Amino acid sequence: MHAIPPWSPGKQPGMMAGDPVRFSRSTLRPALAGAVLLAAFSGSASAYTATLTAAAPQTIYLQVGNGTFTGGNYTPIQGNGQPTGTPGINTTINTVSAKLTLVAVGNATAQAMTTDSTATQSFWDGYTFCSVPAQLYIGGFFRTAGGSTAAAQVTATVPAALIDTTGDTIPFSKISWKTGGNGDAGAEPFPAGTFVNGGVQTVGTMDSNTWNESCWTFSYLNNTVPKSGVYSGAVLYTMSAP
Repeated sequence: MHAIPPWSPGKQPGMMAGDPVRFSRSTLRPALAGAVLLAAFSGSASAYTATLTAAAPQTIYLQVGNGTFTGGNYTPIQGNGQPTGTPGINTTINTVSAKLTLVAVGNATAQAMTTDSTATQSFWDGYTFCSVPAQLYIGGFFRTAGGSTAAAQVTATVPAALIDTTGDTIPFSKISWKTGGNGDAGAEPFPAGTFVNGGVQTVGTMDSNTWNESCWTFSYLNNTVPKSGVYSGAVLYTMSAP
């Protein structure tokens, strides 16, 4: 799996961990995006949520995999309600993948997928929240300039299938994920799930003025025998707020 890096132009996307942060400038209806590329090769804890102080400008931040925050973490929060650090643009596209041996292909034993992401610490407070290469960090925040609003939505735009160079396919629904990070407790903001075979699905929500993060552990179902090859596909993660 590959993940388009979380980003934040001036102030944009976000991330999550024992206390991570990622931020993005919001417009009338801000939207952030990060992508993840899933690749299958053939041949628990809970979540973390923190309350933010409302402060102008309204801001959203999303991080999937590696991210960038300069000058410190989100906390300690300054007197004007702004974070100590500043989120930045990170163009890394992380990958989540599994390599199967010939003997293992199609034996109905789910195969663990690993990531090349190095994101383990939360930009919220620097806490080591995720464990790599087993887990992929996902998180961020939604801060308003005033009162509460409807929650921000995080969605995944998923291709119909993973595909190899000769056009052979594996349904995206063969890939699922569990969720949870170090020291978690409570409901996950980014719960466990399974990809759809083409389309847009909601993978999490963020209440206004909150920081949210989870660590995802992916696996490949491995209950069919596709032709030998390297299969890949990119998933686009988007965050939007009212």
